[in-house]
Amino acid sequence: MGIHIAVDDFGTGYSSMAYLKLLPVNELKVDRSFVRHMAGDSEDAMLVQSAIDLGHNLGLSVVAEGVEDGATLVALQRLGADDVQGYYLGRPMAEDALRAWVAAKAGAASAVAGTGVD
Repeated sequence: MGIHIAVDDFGTGYSSMAYLKLLPVNELKVDRSFVRHMAGDSEDAMLVQSAIDLGHNLGLSVVAEGVEDGATLVALQRLGADDVQGYYLGRPMAEDALRAWVAAKAGAASAVAGTGVD
């Protein structure tokens, strides 16, 4: 049916590891409370790394929530997060604004293509 299930806010509240075993989960979303300070807090970084490893070991896609700066984005790329979300990448926006944002990003990517710059 094409339905995917994510465990949101993993590591807090009711997002228990039991859900990873009991439910047909496809994606693990690491809570922003760990991600937000991981660039400067080694314990948060270890927790995020462990959550990413756990998700991957279970065959899940891992999303890191709460990316608010470039250092955190780079750290998550090094740790192997599959996807990220947060204000550093974009704030919530209406559909028209989203379409314009995507078109602008696609245009910028096209301008860079073929220049040898990634």
